Formats: sequence, structure tokens, C-alpha cells
Amino acid sequence: MKTARLGDTGLEVSRLALGCMTYGDPAWRPWLLDETAAREHFVRALDLGINFFDTADMYSLGRSEEITGKLLRELAHREDYVVASKVFFPMADRPNRGGLSRKHILASCDASLKRLGLDYLDLYQIHRFDPHTPIEETIEALDSLVRAGKVRYLGASSMAAWQFAQMLHAADQFGCQRFVSMQNLLNLVYREEEREMIPLCLDEGVGIIPWSPLAAGFLTGSRSREDRSATARAGSDSLNAERYYKDSDFAVLDTVLEVARDLGEPPAKVALAWVLSVPGVTAPIVGATRIWQLDELAAAVELELDEETIGRLEAPYVAHPVIGHEQPAPRD
Repeated sequence: MKTARLGDTGLEVSRLALGCMTYGDPAWRPWLLDETAAREHFVRALDLGINFFDTADMYSLGRSEEITGKLLRELAHREDYVVASKVFFPMADRPNRGGLSRKHILASCDASLKRLGLDYLDLYQIHRFDPHTPIEETIEALDSLVRAGKVRYLGASSMAAWQFAQMLHAADQFGCQRFVSMQNLLNLVYREEEREMIPLCLDEGVGIIPWSPLAAGFLTGSRSREDRSATARAGSDSLNAERYYKDSDFAVLDTVLEVARDLGEPPAKVALAWVLSVPGVTAPIVGATRIWQLDELAAAVELELDEETIGRLEAPYVAHPVIGHEQPAPRD
């Protein structure tokens, strides 16, 4: 597995990150894998050279972190893997159980470390922008975690580019640790991040680790205009159905399928290779519910698309409304 530096840091990560939302409690999402099923995936991921594992406190309400930490501690040396987690979404419907206040950030980091069974997180990410908390409060709370040795690097996830620019500026202004990565939504059927966020990250030396690079399975070819619930996830995921099932999205999928046939490659491999070709992208975050999917996705790292093929894949794209920045409704 090829590796790359995460943005302008010295941290070396595999060109793919394993998304660990897939591993947790099936009662939370019906397509999730429990710990027994997850073990084989972690073994294979490590064998393939993946050293970057991404989870969040809210995935299965903490169960994903428990499984991720337990399996990595059993299967690998601590210095040989990079663990990322996130904070923001509510863990309970009570005050101070969500958002980016100092209280919630500090408590959430301690809780994540306890569930993971680790002394520190390699990358701690804010899952969304919090419009209800002063940026300075968030930045200083995160900085204190780095200074305390609980976190090595800081990252952010989906938000407007102007919001991220404000946060980067605030960190510089107060002499605090900067964000080194942006986890944003990017795939062949949603490319709005190319307009402002990706140029900002390139200018600021921030590594890009896109989530949903296969559009929640849409770009694998498992969906059709006639049958939009061909998989367990598609049948139970109304949000992604709203995101990706426009006629223009199927036009992009048709092109992916055509290119895949011409290259003699699986559609998922082609779609992921495109994401890997985007300037600034360090490591797309991939999910898998079958072992063979991990092998197919890992092979995409070696697939180099020429300019003509990239242009062909990009040609059908139609601008979308901004998505992926969704937040819970504010409390009264």
C-alpha cells in the first residue's frame, strides 16, 4: 500500500483509510457488522497495508470506537497504526452532550480514549462546524488536548470553506494548533468541494481525506434507475437516496460503468481511482461489508487514470446543492 504525508505534517498514512462506521451495533444501522465479523476486516486491512482507521464517538453511540480500539490493540503495534475519531454530534438528548463547547470537547475526548483503550488519538476531528459556540472556545479547547498529550493532530470535517478559513485564522491568531486535515464529501456525483474547500486546503497545506468516495455504494454499480434498494444499506438509507438518485447522477454512473468496461476494471475501483487523482487528496475513507471489497478498493491505489479518462468521467457532472454539512437542530 502506498503512503503519503497528511497535508504539511510529518504524519505518514496509507493512501486509503478504513472507515470504521461499518463496525458497531447492527441495532444502530441494519447493515453494520458486529465485532466478530469486523475482526476479519481489520486483519485484512492491516495485511493490505492500511494503517489509517477513522471512527467517531457517535457511530453506534460509541460501539464503533470500542471495536476499533480492541481489534487494533490486539492485531498491531501502537506505533504502526493511525487512529482518527471525531466529536460534535450529540451522544444523548441532554444539554452539553453535543457541539463544540470546551465542556463537551474535553469530556468527549476522554470518553473516546476510554472506549478505544488508548492513551492518545493520532487525529481528533470536529465532525461539523458549531455555529452556537465561539470559534475561540473550540480552538483553545482542542489546543489544550494536544498540549496535554491526548491528541497528536487536529482535523475538521464538512463545513463551508469560509467557516474553515475562520477557524484556521483563529488558530493562527491565538497561537494554537492548526487543523491539518479536512474530511469532506467528495465523489464523482458530488464535486461541489472543488469550488472552494479544496483550493483552500491546497493553499493552507491541509490534507484532504474524503468521506463517501463511492457515494455510499452508488458508484459501485449496485443501484439502477429501476431498483434503488438493491443493497441492505440502500434500502435503509433514505438520506443517501435523497443525495444521489437524480437523473444526472445516473448519467455519471453510466459513464463510470462504460469506462470500467473499457478498462476491464470494477466500477468501484475506477470511481475510487478518480478520487485518489484529485489534487490534495491524501486518503479517501472507504467502507466495506465484504472482505473482497477491501481487496478491490486497495487495488484502486495502483490504478492510474490518464487525463482523457479523467475528463470522460467528469464530463457528465451537473452542479448540486450543497450537502454533507447537515447538523442536528439546535436545542430550544
